[in-house]
This record gives sequence, structure tokens and C-alpha cells, in this order.
Amino acid sequence: MATSSSGRNYGGSSSSREGSAKTMAADQITQAVQSSSNLLQLMLQSSPSQAQLVNLPKNLLAKASTIKNTELALQQMPRLISALDAHMENGLQSVPHLKTVIQLMSNIESCQLKSLSKVQLTQEETESIKQPPESG
Repeated sequence: MATSSSGRNYGGSSSSREGSAKTMAADQITQAVQSSSNLLQLMLQSSPSQAQLVNLPKNLLAKASTIKNTELALQQMPRLISALDAHMENGLQSVPHLKTVIQLMSNIESCQLKSLSKVQLTQEETESIKQPPESG
């Protein structure tokens, strides 16, 4: 059974039980929708004067595919959560490295600024030596 470093439990028998329970529930809902649709068809055939019953079977059957799609999404959720958890764990492990990189870049910037200021001071000194003193 796979466990993440945060102690969550992914995969294994509990996941398969949940998946089969979700599948059974989705199948039962689909069967109920189809049974209701069949019943409405029979009611429509026995009393065609009720115009409201015409659209009900179509609406119910349209929802059956939504139920199946929901089932598929629910089946993928444990894998998605596990992948997100692993991604977050990797990101958290990278934080100390990022701090080191930031410190190194700060040191590099500081060194570059120091060397630039030394170069500027040297240039100013050279220019002041080259200029003749002002006569008053």
C-alpha cells in the first residue's frame, strides 16, 4: 500500500472498495433512471394526453451520461490527490535550495556593486589628477 510522506494512505484495498462502491452506486442510479424512464414511457403510452410526460424520459436519460461522467471523475480523484500531494512535497523540499540560490545571488550582486563602486572611484581619481588646477 502506498503512503505519502505526510502519512496519507493512497491505493490499496480501501481505494478499491471505494471505487467499487462508487461504481455500484452509479450503476444503481443509472438503473433507477432507466427504470423511471421506462415507467414514464408506459405512462405516456397509456395516457398520451399528458403533454408534460413527453419530456421527462428524455431529461432523465440525458442525466444518465452525467452520472457516468461523475463516476469516472470520482474514480480518478485518489490518483489526482496523490499526484498533487507528491508535487507539493517536492516543492516543499525545494525551499531550502531556493533560499541558498537567493543568498548566492545576493552575494554576487553585492560583490558586483562593490567592484563597480571601486571602478567609479578610481575613474574619478584619475580624472581629478588629469585636470589642471583651477587658476583664481
